[in-house]
Amino acid sequence: MTPSLLRIEDLRVEIAGRGRTVHALDGIDLGLAPGESLGIVGESGCGKTMTALSVLGLLPPGGRITGGRILFDGPRGAAGPPIDLATAPEAVLRTVRGNTVGMVFQDPLTSLNPTLTVGAQVAEPLLLHREVSRAEAWSRAEEMLGLVGMPRPAERMTHYPHQLSGGMRQRVAIAMALICRPRLLIADEPTTALDVTTQHQILELIDGLRARLGMALILVTHDLGVIARRVDRVAVMYGGRIAERAPVRPLFAAPRHRYTRALLAALPELPRLPPGGAPGVGSARPLAILPGLPPSLVTRPVGCRFAPRCGFATDRCRTEEPPLTGDGPADGDGPADDHGRADGDGRSDDHGAAGGDGTAHAYACFHPAERPAHRTAPGPDPAARARPPAPAAPPAGPGEPLLRLSAVAKSYPLHGGPFARRRRAAQVSAVAGVSLTVRRGETFGLVGESGSGKSTLGRLAVGLEAPTDGTIRFAGRDLAALTTRELRAHRRDVQLMFQDSYAAMDPRMRVDAVLREPLVVQGIGDRAEQRRRVAGLLDDVGLPRGAVDRYPHEFSGGQRQRLGLARALALAPSLVVADEPVSALDVSVQAQILNLMRELQREKGLSYLFISHDLAVVRHVADTVGVMYLGKLVESGPAEQVLGRPLHPYTRGLLDTVNVPDPDSAPGGAPPAGEAPSAAAPPSGCRFRTRCPVATGLCATTEPPVAEPSTPGHRVACHFPPADEAVSSG
Repeated sequence: MTPSLLRIEDLRVEIAGRGRTVHALDGIDLGLAPGESLGIVGESGCGKTMTALSVLGLLPPGGRITGGRILFDGPRGAAGPPIDLATAPEAVLRTVRGNTVGMVFQDPLTSLNPTLTVGAQVAEPLLLHREVSRAEAWSRAEEMLGLVGMPRPAERMTHYPHQLSGGMRQRVAIAMALICRPRLLIADEPTTALDVTTQHQILELIDGLRARLGMALILVTHDLGVIARRVDRVAVMYGGRIAERAPVRPLFAAPRHRYTRALLAALPELPRLPPGGAPGVGSARPLAILPGLPPSLVTRPVGCRFAPRCGFATDRCRTEEPPLTGDGPADGDGPADDHGRADGDGRSDDHGAAGGDGTAHAYACFHPAERPAHRTAPGPDPAARARPPAPAAPPAGPGEPLLRLSAVAKSYPLHGGPFARRRRAAQVSAVAGVSLTVRRGETFGLVGESGSGKSTLGRLAVGLEAPTDGTIRFAGRDLAALTTRELRAHRRDVQLMFQDSYAAMDPRMRVDAVLREPLVVQGIGDRAEQRRRVAGLLDDVGLPRGAVDRYPHEFSGGQRQRLGLARALALAPSLVVADEPVSALDVSVQAQILNLMRELQREKGLSYLFISHDLAVVRHVADTVGVMYLGKLVESGPAEQVLGRPLHPYTRGLLDTVNVPDPDSAPGGAPPAGEAPSAAAPPSGCRFRTRCPVATGLCATTEPPVAEPSTPGHRVACHFPPADEAVSSG
């Protein structure tokens, strides 16, 4: 068996603070061979990030390693025994960080220094760990920026982090981590906040650089779709321990731990489009809900940590902790490498099956799921409570329009100030001539890359922004014609659900005040009536009534999103604009929020304008889908048509970037190439032409008209949409 590059043995970590101690990690055992990739998945708070931070000694204040070893093989070609990073002095850890072990953090904006240029930050590790001149370090930093795919690297070297897009900042973070060519790269949620195409580019970049530089990789994420095709082995964590550990293919084909099966059951699905066409997309399956919350680790749990949420738990599970045991060498469906992967897929195949962990497929469960004789997708599991999706509420009328946008445009001066318009300053075209209709009782899903204008359109729909041009009508009334009093009354009918519910709430206000505030502003009811309404709202979103006395920071991310939904419903609106409401949530919490939104839609007759970059989520919730690109609505129509038979090259490109949670799924086609142009200087003609594989001279001179070339109601703005026969062929 290949020697281990990294071996974690019985790792235990505690975090002390505020009179209590959190047992963050409790006996973690993991191994990683040179050049191997390991994915660590699980819900928030399970210990994924803490495991990664422990390797580099970057624990939070109050954190300390109380037991176990972290054995690292050290620099290439170095003689001597492995270094125990768990007990190594700070001076030794400093020689490892950024040198032999690189780290990419989740939020590059907060991990980059806002006062230093990009070039200075990428060159810094070289100056610290290598004997090079500043000129040589600068030259190699520029070379590394080019290697990570940064456009115009020489120019970007003098920029500051705030001048870059999210994807570019992540490329800078990767360049910093790789500049010293480390043996191990740790990537902690590197794509969580990125849109689908940027996420795809970053993951492809990490894959390519890992193969080119011969690095090992630890990829920490809650996205099982990312894990499926990017790593050799997977460790599923729960409650500070390893719940299951296996090569990637056996784990996805036949997960043994009930928690792993529940996570997979909670995923919304979006079938992969074949290269030559696309079948119709069927109805989304019901999302299974994983009830309850992960355990509090202030006190060490007794028995199996998943038992309170598991439908198979017995008295033994509640009193005895299951050991991490397993099946021995993983079997497959035919010739496969030691990681359970089929040969020829470009992923490493020269390490031992266990990667230094021992048993190939190990799980800590007294009642593991059956292992099928032939690989099949995991079916329903009582560990996750399956609930059928709520049908959309019946419309109040015969599907009459509730919100109608007609040729709506919104531009912002590129340079602010009271005289910006008078000076004819350059304009940023955030939304350009968008027309769409949201009908009563339906969910309109709006998708697109970051910067496409989705959130701006949402703010226009709510009335937080006034359009530069065009009209917005709600229930037949033109918002521009409303008086101040009428506009305030209108806001009862339209509410906004923010992406970051925590930032949208005053941290000094208790939940009672947070939820009563809209009622107070609108003058609805006395204090007693308002409190009755608040109690009813908490019932609606599945939170205990005792939550009224707590502050927002005392809730989990999923609970805060429930509070955000409750506040949006406080005034009994007809339309809720939900701006990325589940993008930062774990799959289990995401399933709870999505099912809750569907149930409330059925009960209260709500309409949703659902903004997201996750096409699988949009397919699950939306009746109608609109696709935006650089301020334009390039395609819209019934969800099963737009996502099953896309007519615009951009829509197909987005679908090709979807991470399917199946290691054996066929790779998609080519995603949109390059970066989107600036909205301050959009391309002439078709705005997508600079990235379009079928663009011609006509696309540069003439803006494509909106047409319905295939199915009534399925609209596309493209000079060359595929014929209906080509779209429907396999």
